[in-house]
Amino acid sequence: MNYKIVSDSASNVFSMEDVSFSSVPLKIVCEEREYVDTPELDVEKMTNELKATKAPSRTSCPNVADWAGAFSDNDDGVFGVAITSGLSGSYNAAEQAKEISSEEKNKPIHIFDSLSAGPEMRLIVEKIAELVKGGELFSDIVTKVNEYMKKTKLVFSLESLSNFAKNGRVSPAIAKITGLLGIRIIGKASDEGTLQPLHKARGAERGISTLVKEMFSSGFRGGKVRIAHCFNIPAAEKIRDAILSHFPKSDILIEKCGGLCSFYAEKGGVLVGYEV
Repeated sequence: MNYKIVSDSASNVFSMEDVSFSSVPLKIVCEEREYVDTPELDVEKMTNELKATKAPSRTSCPNVADWAGAFSDNDDGVFGVAITSGLSGSYNAAEQAKEISSEEKNKPIHIFDSLSAGPEMRLIVEKIAELVKGGELFSDIVTKVNEYMKKTKLVFSLESLSNFAKNGRVSPAIAKITGLLGIRIIGKASDEGTLQPLHKARGAERGISTLVKEMFSSGFRGGKVRIAHCFNIPAAEKIRDAILSHFPKSDILIEKCGGLCSFYAEKGGVLVGYEV
C-alpha cells in the first residue's frame, strides 16, 4: 500500500527517503513580518530580527486548506502528525481537513496529536515510516504508533525566555532575570502536551548535566535519541557524549531546529526527544 505521512513543520522534518512525505509549515508573525517555516527560511536571520525587536510575536498554525492540500490523491491512506494541541491549533485544523478529505478522497486518514514538538515528533514520524516501509496494515500502524508514543519523551534546555515573554507566556521580569543570571530552564513536555518547567540550572555545564539526569531518571536506558539545537552545536554534542558514556549503543541524531522550534527554543536552546 502507498501510504503518505504528513507532519507540520514543528517536527523539523522536511523530507524523507523511500516514503511519501509532506511538511505543512507553521508561521511566525511579528508586526508586519511573517516567517514561513520551510527549508528555505533563513532561521538565523529570523532569530536575530526577533531578538532585536520589542514588538510582540506569535505563531500561526497551518489552516484546514493547508493540511487538506497535503493529503494527495495518489496515496492509499494518510498519517498526520501535529504539534501538541496544548500549544497550537494545528491538530484541530488537521482533524477538520481529515473529515473533509476522508469523504472526498475515500481513503483512511489518521491524525496523531504528538502532545509534543520538535525531536519527539521526529521519533513519531520515523516510527510511522518504519512501519509503512515494513508493509504493515493501516489500522495496525495506528495501534503500534499509539503504543510507541507512550514510550517517547521530550526534555529541553532554554537559555532565553524572550519570545515567551513577548507573546505573554511568561512575565518580562522573569525572562530578564533568566538572561542576566545565565540560568537555564530545564523542562519537559507533560503527558497533557504542555511545556512544563522542572529545574533551574546556572551555567551551560550544569544545564547539560541536569537535562541528562532528567532523561535517565525518566527511564532512558539506551535507544533512539534525537537532539535539535538552536545554534548550539557544542551543547548538543556534549549531551550526545554524556549519553554515550552511559549507553554507548544509543542511536543519536543531532539536527538544527527549524523556524518554529527556533522561535520557542531561541538561540542556545536544545530539545531532546528520546525513547524510554
